[in-house]
Amino acid sequence: MLPLSILRHHHHYRRHDYLRKLFFSTASWEPVYVPLSHPSYMIWASNTSLGKTLVSTGLASSFLLSPPNRTPHKFLYLKPVQTGFPSDSDSHYVFAKVSSLASRHNLSLSFLASNHVLKASVSNAITDLNFYEEKRTGQNAPFSELVCQTLFAWREAVSPHLAAERETGTVEDSVVVKTLENCLRSKLESEAQFERMNALCVVETAGGVASPGPSGTLQCDLYRPFRLPGVLVGDGKLGGISGTISAYDSLRLRGYDIVAVVLEDGGLVNEVPLRSYLRNRVPVIVLPPIPQDMSNDLLEWFGDSNEAFNCLKEILLSAYLERMRRLDEMPKKATNVFWWPFTQHKLVTEENVTVIDSRCGENFAVYKVQSNEFMTQQFDACASWWTQGPDATLQTELARDMGYSAARFGHIMFPENVYEPALRCAELLLEGVGKGWASRVYFSDNGSTAVEIALKLAFRKFCSDNGFLFNFLKNNGAEKPIELRVLALKGSYHGDTLGAMEAQAPSPFTGFLQQPWYSGRGLFLDPPTVFMCNSLWNLSLPAGMHAENIIEKEMMFSCRKEIFDKSRDQFDLAGIYASYISSQLLEFSGSEGSLHVGALLIEPVIQGSGGMLMIDPLFQRVLVNECRNKKIPVIFDEVFTGFWRLGAETAAELLGCMPDIACFAKLMTGGVVPLAVTLASDVIFDSFIGDSKLEALLHGHSYTAHAMGCTAAVKAINWFKDPQTNHNMIPEQRLLRELWDEELVQEISSHPSVQRVVAIGTLIALELRAEGLNSGYASLYARSLLQKLREDGVYMRPLGNVIYLMCGPCTAPEICRQLLVKLQAHLEEFSIVKEHQVSIKN
Repeated sequence: MLPLSILRHHHHYRRHDYLRKLFFSTASWEPVYVPLSHPSYMIWASNTSLGKTLVSTGLASSFLLSPPNRTPHKFLYLKPVQTGFPSDSDSHYVFAKVSSLASRHNLSLSFLASNHVLKASVSNAITDLNFYEEKRTGQNAPFSELVCQTLFAWREAVSPHLAAERETGTVEDSVVVKTLENCLRSKLESEAQFERMNALCVVETAGGVASPGPSGTLQCDLYRPFRLPGVLVGDGKLGGISGTISAYDSLRLRGYDIVAVVLEDGGLVNEVPLRSYLRNRVPVIVLPPIPQDMSNDLLEWFGDSNEAFNCLKEILLSAYLERMRRLDEMPKKATNVFWWPFTQHKLVTEENVTVIDSRCGENFAVYKVQSNEFMTQQFDACASWWTQGPDATLQTELARDMGYSAARFGHIMFPENVYEPALRCAELLLEGVGKGWASRVYFSDNGSTAVEIALKLAFRKFCSDNGFLFNFLKNNGAEKPIELRVLALKGSYHGDTLGAMEAQAPSPFTGFLQQPWYSGRGLFLDPPTVFMCNSLWNLSLPAGMHAENIIEKEMMFSCRKEIFDKSRDQFDLAGIYASYISSQLLEFSGSEGSLHVGALLIEPVIQGSGGMLMIDPLFQRVLVNECRNKKIPVIFDEVFTGFWRLGAETAAELLGCMPDIACFAKLMTGGVVPLAVTLASDVIFDSFIGDSKLEALLHGHSYTAHAMGCTAAVKAINWFKDPQTNHNMIPEQRLLRELWDEELVQEISSHPSVQRVVAIGTLIALELRAEGLNSGYASLYARSLLQKLREDGVYMRPLGNVIYLMCGPCTAPEICRQLLVKLQAHLEEFSIVKEHQVSIKN
């Protein structure tokens, strides 16, 4: 860490400071911070008027007043949303009732109770009224404390979304969430004097699980960023079994943990079928019947319920301890049992392990083991290995649809069968990414296997077109075998299965340490690349490509659009590309004629794992045309680039040319379940038609066309392409709007620590200037920069000295801008540190 004096006197420091202030003052996306220093729970109900506030009151009484409490305890009651105020105030009820119960107890400690209403509707405006009331029993310190707070309150006793609309106007979800977060932090983090188990917080919702909040968002969705474990108040009356089960399933569908179900004894023994449905995994606590006569103010009822509330209290405290124990142990257990992919375990310590409690939309809830006091959010800037696209709403939609699919179909073997999810998925793909060229969909399970299927298809077509298949069949397999190779690009990556690795150029993934069988069965061309540097797009040609007479306008571009302009097909550079490709193919084939290029395999536009390299679209178009002229089938590996990853539904649209075969996976299902497809044209399919089963494609996976995967793909693809659900979609162009702030991208490209930048669609990648061992895939050069970004709420992983930010097709441009601001600020700090290290070394 640099001394602050060095930072202050550095010429970049003032700009760095300005950028950080800009982010924190204008952000619409901020990580949610959840204190874990003390137990905190949500109180839910399967419907309104079932006694949530009675449960909160009973818990408070049990926690604060049950003997023997010889040490101070604190109970925090938060009511984020209240309607019917002030005649109906749940926080006042808890305050008043617990105060009355305290006065009846012979307490060994003093007792302090307070009730505070932060904002209520007055004169059609949300106003901080600072309603406050306090009661004290005894004067001797120390004292136990009850703190009750209402965050937002409206006069009319209707659903919060109606009350807010009529009295104050809609209150945005982010405002409610941030206010609740601030209350949790201010009230729990300040309680260092209370032992971990001597403070308890409950957050009581309004109405039922799916009742709307002030903006209209269902409360089960509104509070999801906190993912607090919950208590569900069920219904002991007629019809209550169904309502309680529905509420429970709605919460589980959104990833909540329910630690207990509590219901009033309605005389119908509803607890028996509930326990059966819950398989006794969740305790069901029954409260005595609530008397209809309220003249005794329920004080006797609370006395009769004391045993039940003591039981509930112990369940909550025990569940909290178990949760914290599990979170604390996870890093050590993980390092002992996991074999992580692409990870040198010698470099991993327990402190390096990121404990992810849950995911909500594009954010991880990350537990900080070192401090074990809070859960915070990190934006998943890896899009969880390039698969992820859903916002929080789509995540829930996917979970619901997949649950339906699992319940209806489970898994069904696929050959010669048809079921709705698979058929709908295939039709959608052919109408979308395969429109205009594909007629068949072959399902598999991941991108690597999709590529291997594509190679099988291409090689069969090549053999059929060139008579090799006819001669083989005619001579009953006695024909002299031919050697087939693939035409691919250096820097490409097509998966980790052995066949897919053979179809890519030598790299760290294929070396002897990884793949001793590797022989590299292909012709691997060194492609020209384009990138931004100093605010301009540049074209870089490989060393073996001679282009002395190329003019500057063919080598530099003022904007990305010019790079894809098909008028470039008429430039001299296109001819140079064609000559280069033809000469390489001719040289590779040799004179004997037994060695043949049987397929072209490329990642269109962007090579992902190879370093986020952007290949010149003109070069790839010329490459496709040259192969077509030579009857070499064309495969597009769109596992990474498909489904709006680059701003269009398929990268083929950006190139302006179509393949014969294409592979898709990753973003296709929104990242919630593995699924891959290989699409093919009619002529490819026809090459497998014959009289013998041996001529068919003998390939398959146990989970081919898995119903849940197909269902998820249909939901995700339709969601991404619909302007009603994806506000980034430009309907008339069928493209995403620009997500990355152009000015910030240009500034980053001009940074002295940055070698090159690529920004397109949902991706921005930059290569840090590094030399020797600091460059390449094995480089640890970017490690400190990525650690700082993670600490600042942005989760990233590097490709050596190449780092990238990736969002989803639905991510708001404002969030992308904020991510860039954070990246730029930490890049500045990173540069200062590196300069300081160099100066010390010299």
